Amino acid sequence: MPLRPLDLSRLSTFSIRERSHKVESARVAGLPPPGASFAEWLAACPPYLGIENLVAAVEAMVKARRASRGVAWALGAHVVKVGCGPIVADLIRRGVITAVAMNGATAIHDYELAMFGATSEEVGDTIRDGRFGMVRETADFFAEAARQGAQHDRGLGAACGDLLRDVKPPHADVSILIAARQAGIPATVHVAIGTDTIHMHPQVDAAPLGAASGIDFRLACAAVAELAAAGDKTGGVWCNVGSAVILPEVFLKAVSVVRNLGHDLDAMTTVNLDMQRHYRPRQNVIGRPVSAGRGLEIIGQHEILLPLLRQAIIECMAPAG
Repeated sequence: MPLRPLDLSRLSTFSIRERSHKVESARVAGLPPPGASFAEWLAACPPYLGIENLVAAVEAMVKARRASRGVAWALGAHVVKVGCGPIVADLIRRGVITAVAMNGATAIHDYELAMFGATSEEVGDTIRDGRFGMVRETADFFAEAARQGAQHDRGLGAACGDLLRDVKPPHADVSILIAARQAGIPATVHVAIGTDTIHMHPQVDAAPLGAASGIDFRLACAAVAELAAAGDKTGGVWCNVGSAVILPEVFLKAVSVVRNLGHDLDAMTTVNLDMQRHYRPRQNVIGRPVSAGRGLEIIGQHEILLPLLRQAIIECMAPAG
């Protein structure tokens, strides 16, 4: 038999006044006038989804610092490549960020920007003739940093920061590594051998490079331990900013180490900030390691999102009145 259209006249209906709603007129966007303060502008944003998570992330970081708990940022290279290094450095100097983790590429771009005022070659222009990644100065710097970082439990990030600071680079103010050393906080570099341009150079010995990065893993574990709850049950915050694979994997293992050693991370909050959604950050940062409701995801361009986040933190930390 051919199908016949259903008769809709017998549908059961009810009044809209009986229905629950997710959107209300009292919670739509405001229209701040020209010249409004940032706090007024932020308060006028519609409090849904991304803005809701942004505000929650800001409040978690501010609350953690007021309780003397850690706020750690794990940084992918694109954060530096789009010019957001000074934002991270400023939050370090303000005492908001208490530990930084980065992959090898992030450290490379941080060094080159501070030392030479430029970084990030056009790969398509240099990969075809074998010039890609073949600059000498960067490889020489990391070869020495690896050698020094492998000694006396120093670590790769500390060695990079000290070497870079000591040469007084002309653009030191943009360096995350220098800011971390000046503030006395850990900056760890987590190397995956074969993924960075410096690994192609003969003077960069994988043995001290791996040893120095291994020290940094243990230091990152110590930073995660600082996210355990304080006496008032306030936990710290781990922010994964723009790393799709390496740092979410590092974080997951560090969480296992810290819990294995008896630290309570149930009050920890995690945040993933990136330009798009990736599997590992969703699973290894804001999913598996934390209690329900304590993982926050905020999607947006770094060069837009991070300035907004920094200003929101500053406004939230400012004393009332």
